Amino acid sequence: MNSFLRLLILLLSLLIVLPLFLFAQQAETSSKTKDKSKDSTAKDNSKPSGELNAEQIVESVILIYGFPGGRQTLDQIRKTTNERGKTRITYPDGRSDLVNYQRFIIRGANLEKEKIRLDQEFPSVRYSLLHEDGKVFGLYNDQIFSPREDAVAAFTDQIYRSIEALLRYKEDESQITLAGREKMLGVDFYLIDLADKNGRKTRFYVSAKRFRVMMLEYESGDKKYQRKFYDYNYAQGTLVPFRTVLYVDGRITEETDIGTITFGQKVDESLFPKQP
Repeated sequence: MNSFLRLLILLLSLLIVLPLFLFAQQAETSSKTKDKSKDSTAKDNSKPSGELNAEQIVESVILIYGFPGGRQTLDQIRKTTNERGKTRITYPDGRSDLVNYQRFIIRGANLEKEKIRLDQEFPSVRYSLLHEDGKVFGLYNDQIFSPREDAVAAFTDQIYRSIEALLRYKEDESQITLAGREKMLGVDFYLIDLADKNGRKTRFYVSAKRFRVMMLEYESGDKKYQRKFYDYNYAQGTLVPFRTVLYVDGRITEETDIGTITFGQKVDESLFPKQP
């Protein structure tokens, strides 16, 4: 009888103690899981939020160039452009010409529909290059002519391989990608590659701090081109680099300084004769 009672008491004790032990173990496990989750959350929160993507970078550039409205501000203010300045052209043999120029622009829905006229006054000749409906032609003494192939290529590159091409990538249906980051002379850059509908590819060096385009580069034929931008200032609330330097295979070929630039003034349509 005594043995039976002892066995019964032991079984009852186990039934009482075992659930308490299991509950304690479960509580400890749950506590450890919560602590681990907190540590994981803390680590995740301590990580950088991640790099900006190409669209975020370029949209930030657009905002800066047309602050505070970005694209809307640029469209409203830059309906027309009247720009005057000087360009020093240096030839491969070392000779150079100082050229006075005037540029007229009537803004289009995209760059292809933009009307652009560039009047250039060389020491020995004066002529104009015009861009309408995606085509380029020349004007000399009010007579239309077909410019040399290299002159057309240079003029076209000024239009489609430009800061404006990046600012209007959506209107032009161009593709943009982030090619990484690079530090040059202590300045951190985002590298943005732009490919337009006609297959032209241009890389833009965007300051990671100020979201300004400081340089662009591209290849044409067997030559490598770099265009650098300096002397940024605001003109009628939009950002403009007042000095531009073009390098071909590392050699300076053009240095352009804007004297005056105004937006929104009337530009006479007669400046843009129709090509026959």
